[in-house]
Amino acid sequence: MEDQDGKVHLNEEEASGGSKEGVVRWILLGGLLLAIVLLSVTWIVPAMMQGDVEEEATVSGEIQSREDDGGDTDSIVSDQFAPDAEPTAVPEPAETN
Repeated sequence: MEDQDGKVHLNEEEASGGSKEGVVRWILLGGLLLAIVLLSVTWIVPAMMQGDVEEEATVSGEIQSREDDGGDTDSIVSDQFAPDAEPTAVPEPAETN
């Protein structure tokens, strides 16, 4: 701090109360890169360990399983409602008193 002719002259470092090294920029950049890496790992590792059951839950897995099964239908088909299926006896409900 200089005093010339009754005036106070401050340089940039003295006026801001700190140094201008740009450390905050590097900390923010490092934190951003760390967040990207951690989120990528939490997404990629489970995707690589995905089994057959989980794979069928995806759209592409569903399409592939229908192609593998030779599925000609888009719906669930049961033998119970097939026209050539044998009728099954339905038990009557027990009477309660």
